[in-house]
Amino acid sequence: MAPFEALYGRWCRSPIGWFDPSEAKLYGTDLVQDALDKVKLIQERLRTAQSRQKSYVDQKTRDVSFMVGEKVLLKVSPMKGVMRFGKKGKLSPRFIGPFEVLR
Repeated sequence: MAPFEALYGRWCRSPIGWFDPSEAKLYGTDLVQDALDKVKLIQERLRTAQSRQKSYVDQKTRDVSFMVGEKVLLKVSPMKGVMRFGKKGKLSPRFIGPFEVLR
């Protein structure tokens, strides 16, 4: 007679008591190995996605060089709610300048 049955007078309904411990199989090593394999697969797919995104960006970027004495405009990234360069809103400047390249 099981301890639960002896104590309460009925069978245990919990899944824990449905099997005998001698019949239990060890699943721990298989679960750990499967988890490690999935982690490696996820890492590989992340690397693939990152390299694809990097190749897209690399196609759009180019090296820019200026000569001394040229005039250039500086791009300004607008900050929401902050007044920069005297204007605010839709008509705020995107570029400021021109500035002369000194060296």
